[in-house]
Amino acid sequence: MAEQRLPRKPLVLEGLDLGSCTSKWTVEYLSQVGGTKEVKIHVAAVAQMDFIKTLPFNKLVQRAAEQTHKEFFISEIFEHQIKTFLYDEKYYLRSLGEDPRKDVADIRQQFPALGGDITFPMFFREEQFFSSVFRISSPGLQLWTHYDVMDNFLIQVTGKKRITLFNPQDAQYLYLSGSKSEVLNIDSPDLDKYPLFPKARRYECTLEAGDVLFIPALWFHNVVSEEFGVGVNVFWKHLPSECYDTTDTYGNKDPVAASRAVQILDRALKTLAELPEEYRDFYARQMVLRIQDKAYSKNSE
Repeated sequence: MAEQRLPRKPLVLEGLDLGSCTSKWTVEYLSQVGGTKEVKIHVAAVAQMDFIKTLPFNKLVQRAAEQTHKEFFISEIFEHQIKTFLYDEKYYLRSLGEDPRKDVADIRQQFPALGGDITFPMFFREEQFFSSVFRISSPGLQLWTHYDVMDNFLIQVTGKKRITLFNPQDAQYLYLSGSKSEVLNIDSPDLDKYPLFPKARRYECTLEAGDVLFIPALWFHNVVSEEFGVGVNVFWKHLPSECYDTTDTYGNKDPVAASRAVQILDRALKTLAELPEEYRDFYARQMVLRIQDKAYSKNSE
């Protein structure tokens, strides 16, 4: 299929042909086809993910889908506080390559029987494909606010998710640590700690089973699973291949030029530190003005 162009803004796509996965991927089918393959998962007693454990794939699917758990990981970790955590435990799978240090995630490689059930929307050329990440989430689980450096189709095969997005131009209000926001509770943030957070423009949508969300590179997104859900993220390279770090298997390392620019900036700041305070303040402000004039998008508000 010829490449189709998407706007550089998030967009929910409905009614796409996603293959037989939308009808096949029941708990029973996934458990049977996925089998006992060992997978690394996140386990948490609260909405935000926490501990990493290993579990057979079929057991993960069954645990993530059940309303009441009979077995627990958290009780192993908090054996002296078992009553606190006994009745709830959340699970999250983000599939990895066979060797995560060298191989990207691709459902067609790690789960070939399931990969044959899904059809990827082809809004990109085959050579732009980077990865396809298989995801399974317990109801109520929340994925922290972050950005990716590649374009992304979030395919919601089963279940329902609430997605909150933030414009890349509002990064200054999100209190970033690397590619993630430090603000974990976006619905009730600690405004004493994060006073600028309300200034970030917020966009929300709900993905139902069979919906696909296009998330352009650099758009921040926070994902809450409102139901047990199974999905696949398809990442592709919006920029030429040489712009990306060749050692990046997760698709979350900044483009090579951006990383180099940050390194240069860090060296510049160390050099400024050699000046007395009033000089450092003056020349730092000149640098900020120069960046605003030369590097900021003219469309920025």
